[in-house]
Amino acid sequence: MILMAGVPGFPSNQTSLNPAGPAAAHIEHTFALIFWITGIVYCLTLAALVYFVWRRRYTLNALPEPRPTTGESDHFATGAVAGAMALTVLLLFVMLISSFITSRRLGNMNEQQALTIDVYGHQWWWEVQYPNDAEPYRLVTTANEIHVPVGTPIRIHGTSRDVIHSFWAPNIQGKRDLLPGYDTDVLMQVDKVGRWRGQCAEYCGLQHAHMSFYMVAESQKDFHNWMTAQAQTSIAPADARTVHGQQVFLTHSCVLCHTIRGTTAGSLVGPDLTHLASRSTIAAGMLPNTIGNLGGWILNPQALKPGSRMPPNQISGPDLQDLLAYLETLR
Repeated sequence: MILMAGVPGFPSNQTSLNPAGPAAAHIEHTFALIFWITGIVYCLTLAALVYFVWRRRYTLNALPEPRPTTGESDHFATGAVAGAMALTVLLLFVMLISSFITSRRLGNMNEQQALTIDVYGHQWWWEVQYPNDAEPYRLVTTANEIHVPVGTPIRIHGTSRDVIHSFWAPNIQGKRDLLPGYDTDVLMQVDKVGRWRGQCAEYCGLQHAHMSFYMVAESQKDFHNWMTAQAQTSIAPADARTVHGQQVFLTHSCVLCHTIRGTTAGSLVGPDLTHLASRSTIAAGMLPNTIGNLGGWILNPQALKPGSRMPPNQISGPDLQDLLAYLETLR
């Protein structure tokens, strides 16, 4: 695929043409084989058509006299058609065998021991949990970002909380449908440090296009540090402004939908905000996580993401500024 390195989107962080793990590499190899086979066949067919049209070109004033067919020409035509059919069947079997080998390799990956991450699809965001059987009270919960250590098998255990969603990070693995009421597992591995964008690949409603996530692949040390920080409760307010901002959060409608561990906010309707400021985006990857975007999102999310389940909030300017200052401490 070296020739495609210059194609726009090829080196991107959301494309199956730039695999970052073994599963995506298997899929990319099969895609490349099918692409080149069908591409070459298409070009040869088009070239043959152009050749015969050009060779047999006539004008209306110089049409050839009809000639009776001969056994020799019939034999040549029959042989050519039979040869084309045999070659077609052979190439189809090559693609079939390649697809079977890829499916088998992906299936064999499921036998490995892996770090399990629970992913739940919502309209229109992703809930992510890292189970901790040894210390259940240290459960790590985040949203729209999946941190993984490089070189480690990862098992995504997923389901949907409402309608059918599809978990798809093309640089990492093929897509996997998440059905309400059913659990599904898919094993993957990331071998490159970086941020790899994923997307819901099954139409799930008005804001389907704005239901993305990021897989953040980092070193074992960085992943361990991230997990340790995420397992902690929220930081207590350190000054009068953030203390007031916390009170604004706990006395307005925010507390009805969100959790901030270490406070009385414990609703599971919306994303867990305990470490909101550590995330790079808000609104399921739609907006960078900046103070301005966060303020606009809090006041009127329907103007930014119509149909989302977060309602507008009536908060005064000073209260909003203190609330934002408090949310910025949640790292």
